[in-house]
Amino acid sequence: MTERTFSIIKPDATRRNLTGAVNAVIEAAGLRIVAQRRVKLTEAQAKKFYEVHAERPFYGELVAQMTAEPVVVQVLQGDNAVAKYREVMGATNPANADEGTIRKQFALSIGENSVHGSDSLENAGIEIAQFFTEEEIVG
Repeated sequence: MTERTFSIIKPDATRRNLTGAVNAVIEAAGLRIVAQRRVKLTEAQAKKFYEVHAERPFYGELVAQMTAEPVVVQVLQGDNAVAKYREVMGATNPANADEGTIRKQFALSIGENSVHGSDSLENAGIEIAQFFTEEEIVG
């Protein structure tokens, strides 16, 4: 089933000029990038996006990290895109990520794990709508 999912290439990866390398892994996995934008998140945007973690001790650090450098927000499309992208990303802790995954190849730590991906089809829709209109999604 063709789906869409949301992706962020995080500041630790954009700072190291890894956008193209990360996208090469995504595309090699059969996912298509159908919308993309480089943005510098405001504190308000980052807080809203990660509000599900607001009560967690790492929330403030996460918001600061996500606003420190530009990010690349993207919509990915493909068969079972949500599950496929989560597989391509790898485990949150790069030490536990499978070989060939984005996090195994590029993440610096659990906190600087290079990418974000939606965890469900429902959340993908919510996250995509925070950054893109339907007209901006092509492909």
